[in-house]
Amino acid sequence: MLEVMPSGYGFVKTAEGEFFIPESAMKSAFDGDVVAVSRASGGDGNRRARRTDRPQGRVARVVTRAHASIVGRYEIAEPYGVVVPEDPRIRHDIFTLRRDASTAREGDIVRVRITAYPEAGQPAFGSIEEVVGHEGDAGIDVDLIVARHTLATCFSDDALAQAASAEAGIDRALRDEGYRDLRHRITFTIDPSDARDFDDALSFDEVDGLLRVGVHIADVSRYVSWATPLDFEARARATSVYLVDRVLPMLPEKLSNDICSLKPNVARRAVTVDLYYSHALELVRVDAYPAVIESKARFVYEDVQACLESMRALGSSDLEGRETPRYACSADELSGSCTLDGALRSALGSSVAGDDMHGIRAIAARLESLHRIARALRARRARAGGIDFDREETKVRLDDQGRPLSVDLRRRNDATSLVEEAMISANEAVARIMRDAGAACIYRVHEAPDSGDLIDIVPILDEFGYDDAVSLSAFAMGSPKAVQAVLARAHGRPEGSLVSMLVLRAMKQARYAPECQPHFGLASAAYLHFTSPIRRYPDLMAHRLLKAVLRGRDGTTSAQEAALPDIADHASRQEKVAETAARESQELKMYELLSEHIGEPFDGMVSGVSTSGFYVRIEMGAEGFVPMRDLGEFFHLDSARRMLSGVESGDVVRLGDAVRIRVVAVFPYARTATFALASNRRASRHSRASWRPR
Repeated sequence: MLEVMPSGYGFVKTAEGEFFIPESAMKSAFDGDVVAVSRASGGDGNRRARRTDRPQGRVARVVTRAHASIVGRYEIAEPYGVVVPEDPRIRHDIFTLRRDASTAREGDIVRVRITAYPEAGQPAFGSIEEVVGHEGDAGIDVDLIVARHTLATCFSDDALAQAASAEAGIDRALRDEGYRDLRHRITFTIDPSDARDFDDALSFDEVDGLLRVGVHIADVSRYVSWATPLDFEARARATSVYLVDRVLPMLPEKLSNDICSLKPNVARRAVTVDLYYSHALELVRVDAYPAVIESKARFVYEDVQACLESMRALGSSDLEGRETPRYACSADELSGSCTLDGALRSALGSSVAGDDMHGIRAIAARLESLHRIARALRARRARAGGIDFDREETKVRLDDQGRPLSVDLRRRNDATSLVEEAMISANEAVARIMRDAGAACIYRVHEAPDSGDLIDIVPILDEFGYDDAVSLSAFAMGSPKAVQAVLARAHGRPEGSLVSMLVLRAMKQARYAPECQPHFGLASAAYLHFTSPIRRYPDLMAHRLLKAVLRGRDGTTSAQEAALPDIADHASRQEKVAETAARESQELKMYELLSEHIGEPFDGMVSGVSTSGFYVRIEMGAEGFVPMRDLGEFFHLDSARRMLSGVESGDVVRLGDAVRIRVVAVFPYARTATFALASNRRASRHSRASWRPR
């Protein structure tokens, strides 16, 4: 597959290795096309490209086209209308006949279906399918991303009618359908502050000497039956898409934000997974069943984190030092400190009905217990070889008009880990139920990384001195323990985010599959997605097929099982599309925000090198390119060690080096920027310690 860079050149991976393709050698190929490549003619056939140490090639022919339609800006050049692709990686304009789209105006954003690809000096031709909007319209920048990825934005009338007819049916569930009544349990949801749907709730109790962690998931399958209009729509989407300024839901809002959503103080259908642990945290048994729950509170991560920190700071419990930890404490045990009561009221009071102090203490006790269990389960998973990335989520805040205000960098904390570990445990438990029953299902699979991808990182780790504390040979062979050791060593260090990013890129992409295979990243022998059926179709399928195991097959079970391979493949593809669109929308607004700071200095870190310059990632998360021509001398690229060496001065630019740059130019639609060094002196290697992520 041809991967084109925004500046015009590209790369193709083949069985013989990766080839550099200059823009002049791409013929009619577009980014993403499957192409046949031949070595560049002239010389010995192994001529190296100027920009890279890879051998140079040329596109011999296009095997498979990746783009049937293109989104771009419409320009009038009578008798033609010319569509200039919005994606800078597509270097060919598409000509249309003006008379076939007489209503399209200069500057309109349109989708054009390609009828003839460029060949032998002839341009591409097409026909206008849709006018997406006009350049400058509010929200058109994100509309472009939606259009380019052909994301669905509306539901069929039949699907909407089916959703509108849905009723919670709580009395019927308890009276006729065998749902257990769990409304007496203290359950609660924990989500981001901007969440609109709540598909998972938690509970904790001590029952007969065992620790019962309840994971309660919205019973979407009760309202979205197989092969109905709603099901066809959800199956095609496969996932909700979370863009910077909007959500494109997998299900209509009547279901996702109302009937299925586990809103506080409202009875809702759920599928519950009760995990019973001994006090040594051995999983004793699992009980899965349909239930009716009533969430007692809706919390946001920040409040739960504040609650946990308050209890830790005020000594309500010793979270770190007990040799024999107690995982449950009563509400009365948390009432001994007026200061603590005030802290808990401040953290949780707005989410508990009537500001009930006893209820606040009861939930705080459960949060503390769930935190302890999560910490222990996470440590156990690490001992088993699970890989724990210290990832940072970038989220751009917008005003009411969609203009960027700031960039929030969110990292994992105790509150997010509490929820994450509970969900992982429930997903594993359901996967084992399905595997042990010999039942068909969609599993979440993650293969071990290729050793070659890890070997490429070893010289960089060596440059950072990791060979003193980590077996880099074991790392190169894919040892989970060695990968863990590298990430642990990187944590909190100046180059930490860079090392974590490089290791993450070396990992294979997790995918959906109709057979149970190990999940390398979680060190799990059986894993699936079960906990988000409002926004992921594989989770919805897991619910349906689990019910078939628990309550018996019905007339659609065989059809669902037969469709699993196609559903798994489609869901894997759509997941990548959704992630790409979400990332592009965040980056678009990030670079729009950066464009307001032309000429200003920023601290950053070298994140990539090439013979034409190097990339710098600044603290807000944006990345820009520093051209080699601005450095005043020729630099030699050592691709193995990812470093540039000045031929005359001997100056060195390495990955991870701290630098101070000045913003020269920003291209929000291309999501790129050009930087220059803020002074003639680059930061020396030892100055890495001065770089810190916010």
